[in-house]
Amino acid sequence: MNKFKMHNDFRALLALAFGAFVQGLAMAFFLFPFEIASGGAAGIAILFERWFEVSYALTIWGMNITLLMLAIRWIGIKSCMKTVYTVSITSLTLWFTEYIQISWNLPMIMSMVIGAVLFGIGVGLLFRFGASSGGLAIIAHILFVVAKILPGKSMFWMNLIVFSLVAYVIDWQLFIYAVITQWVATKVLNQVVLYRSSLKTKENTSLSA
Repeated sequence: MNKFKMHNDFRALLALAFGAFVQGLAMAFFLFPFEIASGGAAGIAILFERWFEVSYALTIWGMNITLLMLAIRWIGIKSCMKTVYTVSITSLTLWFTEYIQISWNLPMIMSMVIGAVLFGIGVGLLFRFGASSGGLAIIAHILFVVAKILPGKSMFWMNLIVFSLVAYVIDWQLFIYAVITQWVATKVLNQVVLYRSSLKTKENTSLSA
């Protein structure tokens, strides 16, 4: 029984690492080059990079660790540790890709679609194996526990505010691209979570990073 549990735990850690890695690649190679936000945390990272020249990796990691330290009371230590693990891998991926000079020369729309699909796959694996992508979803979880505000509702408004700010600061077209990215990624995420599942109905899942 212990060997079986260890095997499952190791399999889950590998799946979480792969999901976080794919999420990082999606942002680094396909979304961030065009300053497209995949979620609220990514939008804040884009703004910090433009305003303060802080790397995407540092902003995402620092923001998530800070929020998790504040939220551990409501989220629980096990969930927090999983999210720290996945966020760290995503941030390391973003940091490492900063030193890789690769130019895909893709049109913005094509890059957005590829990035959204990969992002959905990555985050879907995180949800499937009991973790999350962190970011503003942490705040949404706290608001649900404390104030009974539904996560989908709070995530929608928080992301909307961040997307609007990014669009105002950089380009209003980015608001449309961010919403489309969010929609495509969510569709892919749901398919990954429900793949070979006995669930008969799809659940709405909000993205954050």
